[in-house]
Order: sequence, then structure tokens, then C-alpha cells
Amino acid sequence: MRKFEPFERTMKQAWEAYAKLTGCPVEVELVAMDLHELYNETIQQQGLKKGLWDVAHINTDWICEAYASDALCDLTPWLQTNPPEDYPDGWSSSLLAMQCFDEQVVGLPFHDGPECLIYRKDLFEQEENKSAFYKQYKRELKVPQTWDEYMEVAQFFHRPIDKLYGSVMALYPDGHNAVFDFCLQLWSRGGDLVDALGKIRLNTTEAEKALQFYKTLVSQSDCIHPNSFQYESVQAGAAFARGEAAMMVNWFGFASVCEVTKEGALRGKIDIAPVPAGNKGQGTSLNVYWLYTIGSGSKYASIAYDFIRFAVSGQMDKQLTLNGGIGCRLSTWKDAFVNQMIPYYYKLELLHEQSQTLPRKKNWAAIASRIDQLIQEVLNGDEVIASLLERAQEDINILDHE
Repeated sequence: MRKFEPFERTMKQAWEAYAKLTGCPVEVELVAMDLHELYNETIQQQGLKKGLWDVAHINTDWICEAYASDALCDLTPWLQTNPPEDYPDGWSSSLLAMQCFDEQVVGLPFHDGPECLIYRKDLFEQEENKSAFYKQYKRELKVPQTWDEYMEVAQFFHRPIDKLYGSVMALYPDGHNAVFDFCLQLWSRGGDLVDALGKIRLNTTEAEKALQFYKTLVSQSDCIHPNSFQYESVQAGAAFARGEAAMMVNWFGFASVCEVTKEGALRGKIDIAPVPAGNKGQGTSLNVYWLYTIGSGSKYASIAYDFIRFAVSGQMDKQLTLNGGIGCRLSTWKDAFVNQMIPYYYKLELLHEQSQTLPRKKNWAAIASRIDQLIQEVLNGDEVIASLLERAQEDINILDHE
């Protein structure tokens, strides 16, 4: 599983409840891994195909590659004879498509949470902040709707002496976070990552503008957390939960976890909003989600499916949410108690309506790595962005042969 305390706690609870309910004599070993280790163990080293792992959390970035390498069991026969409760109507259609290939279904939704703007509403509501902001900028302090407003508001709230920073970002070059940021910058400016033929297209005006703004934003020492370049998304979310940032664009789950953790330093003090819009564009979200999958080499595939069927039940989906993850069922999104605990939980449905997905490529990991390299070149060098885009496009053309 992905190394994240709410995931680890939920999986332990799920197995204990399942074993007690069924009397299953099989013992389970639950292993949490960072992103690269999880990808390497399950797909690159063929751990799922060889039967070294029976059940694995696979995210939708990797699902096409896992399917193409015959690493996953087809769940369709079980889904037809013994489906989970309310399957498939209990889930949004946006969480059922990426794991389907022809007539096969190779995963069931585990954890969701599109990207959104997460902010400290208590800071925005303080009268002294409203007055000071108006005095400085001659406009009302409000949740930013554009990227220019986002930078301006982040600079206003940037108060290192108080250990409060305007924004925290996940800039660690892991082939995920910065790539997601780039896509949001691109899409929110009316651009697209693929052309009409479904090929990755980077050398566009919108991509150049997206990268130029991104470089400007992360170069502003007066608006972002100083550890942003060392943080991946979980660490950035943890910094926000400690009260170290006024805003961030990150996964929805890092907002909800602030409401349900025992510490609860920010409980009742935050809210979410759509991702800001770029010039001549509109805000959008990114939908990447985690799946339960069964390795094609598993000797315990029937038990694995029976466990997964239990783990995606309404009961466990809600439990995941209350532990700090993001349940995938419509019933959880609309649950009265969940929305009492997390007052903005109902907004998930709207975020999904505004979300886009990454291209489904069996070598997406390699493509994303090259895009990440491009971003690092932009952020850490002085070469003309258009030239970097052209060079990256040449490499992408070689990789994007599907």
C-alpha cells in the first residue's frame, strides 16, 4: 500500500474486521511503501505477476502499464457472480473508467480526492487581515480565483517570522507532483496535454505560458514554504496541517485529514475551492485515484477478491474517510455524519465534474519522468523555455509510440 498513515490504519482495520467476520485462516502481511518503491515492487520487478504480492494499491497513473504487462487479475467473473454492494451504481462514473480495458475490469476504487485549492478560512475571515489587505492592494481579500491572485494573496500571508508561509508546494522531482502542477497550469490556461490524435504535445504556446508562470511562482521566496523543494505531496500536506501555510493546491484528502486527526490543530479552520484559473482559461481539477488490484500470479486470488469486496463496502469506505483518507462511494460523499465532520465533503461531486485525467499510456511513467525532467530544467536553469519544450518534445515523440 501507499505509505500514508490513514491508509495503513484503514487496511489494518479492514483485514481485522474481515478475518473476524469470515474466520479466514490466512495471515496477512501489510507493507507500506513510498511511491517509487511501490511502483518498482509491483510493476517494474513484476511482483504482482510473479505472485510476490497478492493485493496492491495501484494508482491510475500506472494502471495501463500494469494491465499491458499482464500483472493484474481480471475481476469481471467475480463482479458478475458476487459483486460488491451497489456495484457499479454506488460510485461516480469518473471512478470506474480508468481500470476498464475492453471487457475487463482490473481494479476497484480505494481512495480518491481530486486536486483543489485548500485554504485557511480563519485567516481570510480575520478583520485585521481584511483591512490590511485592502490597504495594500486596494481590493477585497477573497479566495483567489486566478493564479495571479493566488500569488498576490500568498505574498500577503507570507510571514516567516510567525512561521506562516503564503503557500506550500510539493516540488520534489518524483515524476508526479510537479507533473500534476504543470498539467493544472496548462489546463487552466485552455491548453491540453494531447493533440487530436491522442499524442503528447508539449511544444505549445499554452505550455510555454504555463511553465513561465510556474517558474515565477516557485521562484518567489516571499510566498512559498522554504521546504517546498524537498516536499512531496504527503509532506506538503503535513506542513499545511501543522499550520505552516495559508494555502496550497493539493489533493482533497489533505484538507479532510485536518478535520479528523487527533491533533486537529486546524479543525474547523479550513475550506476548499476550485483550482485557480489562468489567463483566458478556467480552473480545473485533476482526477487521479487509487485502486485495489489483485496480482495475476496470486495463489490466493479468490480470498483476495473476497477481501477487496469487503474492503470497498459502504462501512469500510466511510471508515477510510473518518481515518483521513477519501472514500469513493457516493453514499460516503453525501453521508450526514461525514459532512458534519468535514463540512466541505459534499463538494467532491462538483470537483469531479470539473476534473480531467492524465493520458492512459502503458509507458506513462517514462513519459512523466521526461516531463518532470523538463520542469526541473525550467526551474533550475536559464535556457529559453520554448527551446526546452522543443527538445522535450523530440524525446516524447520517441516515447509516445502508442
